[in-house]
Amino acid sequence: MRKLALSDEILLRVEKPARYIGGEVNAVMKDREQVEIRFCMCFPDVYEIGMSHLGMQILYDMFNRREDIWCERLFSPWLDLHRILKEQGILLFALESQDPVRDFDFLGITLQYEMCYTNILQILDLSGIPLRAGKRTWEDPIVIGGGPCTYNPEPIAPFFDLFYIGEGETRYDELLELYKRMRREGASREAFLREAGCLPGIYAPGFYEASYHEDGTLAEFYPLDEALPRQIEKELAVDLAGLCYPQKPVVPYIKVTQDRVVLEIMRGCIRGCRFCQAGMLYRPTRERSLEELKETASRMLASTGYDEISLNSLSSSDYSCLKELVSYLIEEYHGKGGVNVSLPSLRIDAFSLDVMSRVQDVKKSSLTFAPEAGSQRMRDVINKGLTEEDILGGAAQAFAGGWSKVKLYFMLGLPGETQEDIREIMHLCDRIARVYYDTVPKEKRGGKCQITASTSFFVPKPFTPFQWAAMNTAEQFEEKARLVKGTMLEELNRKSIRYSWHDADTTMLEGAFARGDRRLADVLESAYGKGCLFDSWSESFDYGKWLEAFGECGLSLDFYTTRERPLDERFPWDFLGCGVSRKFLEREWLRAQEGVVTPNCRQSCSGCGAAKYRGGVCVEG
Repeated sequence: MRKLALSDEILLRVEKPARYIGGEVNAVMKDREQVEIRFCMCFPDVYEIGMSHLGMQILYDMFNRREDIWCERLFSPWLDLHRILKEQGILLFALESQDPVRDFDFLGITLQYEMCYTNILQILDLSGIPLRAGKRTWEDPIVIGGGPCTYNPEPIAPFFDLFYIGEGETRYDELLELYKRMRREGASREAFLREAGCLPGIYAPGFYEASYHEDGTLAEFYPLDEALPRQIEKELAVDLAGLCYPQKPVVPYIKVTQDRVVLEIMRGCIRGCRFCQAGMLYRPTRERSLEELKETASRMLASTGYDEISLNSLSSSDYSCLKELVSYLIEEYHGKGGVNVSLPSLRIDAFSLDVMSRVQDVKKSSLTFAPEAGSQRMRDVINKGLTEEDILGGAAQAFAGGWSKVKLYFMLGLPGETQEDIREIMHLCDRIARVYYDTVPKEKRGGKCQITASTSFFVPKPFTPFQWAAMNTAEQFEEKARLVKGTMLEELNRKSIRYSWHDADTTMLEGAFARGDRRLADVLESAYGKGCLFDSWSESFDYGKWLEAFGECGLSLDFYTTRERPLDERFPWDFLGCGVSRKFLEREWLRAQEGVVTPNCRQSCSGCGAAKYRGGVCVEG
């Protein structure tokens, strides 16, 4: 029987003790003495968030299919347990075995969001692992990062031994075999890291150095060893057919953010929105086959007991077999209790009324769409590819299908927006409400139309056409949110509209770390030392401490956020390649300033560079 790392006394003192005990349905247990490599897979946020992350589930399943590896899970302990672990000197532990993380060979950390960076230091600190990679020995795990934030890993580079750039299915076996061989040969830790850094898609930051101009911009970035690559290209699974996918995902004891089966239907996006990092990083668009998805869905539903399945992708409406897949799921489980199909990432112009009505037969809920901008001019600037006719027509279809609740997501602070563009957010919401009252007869209405509008603040990200753009200040962001709020109060259908907006201070920090360089590691360590933790959670975020940390390190927040970059500036991430060329991104940045729309990948090839992979949408037909 497993012995828990925490006593009953401690578990009774913390919020949601089920976060820390493991033992869930489908959790993988192995004999620690019968494996060669122990891999601890970490998501640096609370259990409920991390257990909803698909990438972590895929790697957990992929590693555990190997007999020589035992992969376990780890999440950030909440503030209450953090204090107890510090006070009592208890080392952080993995869920399955409850063994200390420091005893593992690898600590793999998912880098999903910049505001989780202090949680990475928390994980290392509570595990008894030196924060700085240069101070570690073979007594410590190899700390490796993966995920979207690795496309600019420099602000956190000093804390990592390795980064995996790209999709994990292609290169991990090679890396793990190299580790086994070099450990058997008695090689030094440094020698292993150097050899690992020569593998495609692997970045070993300790062997690279940066220098800066007097104005603070990056001058040079280069490897210290000629054997290491100057340019590192992302790893890509060109064909998704037969790729490892979890048939028996772990079922949590407590409710998590994605409390359902998650079925990945495709990777990438054809649309080319200029603000969207994921749409650029995961090119080209690649679909999973309908038959494979049917089989996987059936196995996952059977092995978990869930009655809901989410069809996951960046733009679900663009999956070529969406109607057939939804029809199968509804018909297959009709009379067996039914299954609810969740369809995130829908485009209001491409949504099929037939598919909507089939989903509604099982469970009616609100629909979520993301116009991103209120005015047509701004939608053209960001290359959203949506007209107002598309939006209002799609809303009419949705209302005719029986929906009365709609969630709409917008952004504020986009490059070149005007006050009129901002006011158009609420004008559009009002026009959508009018569509409801004009098209749905009174006797068929289930009450008022409910439109929930939410605005986030724009953050320029690496490898997007907007990577050169200046951010607004926090004050400008807040002023724009108030303008939206004031406009809402003027609308005829204001009682049908609700409005909320994101926090501006966290947005400023996200922007700094998104485009930051290696010098920000000092700021991060200073902020953690001041108690900054769970910075994406409003109840624990302390902006004042972050400003203190920037000041103590002699760095300017504005330098990383509100400054527009010239086209010839060298970026901290320029040594990485995601398939999309800088020439293409420059062209799109200039087209944005002219408000020119670029067709999606199925309409016309824009020459982004991803065709070099010779897969997916680039070779369709």
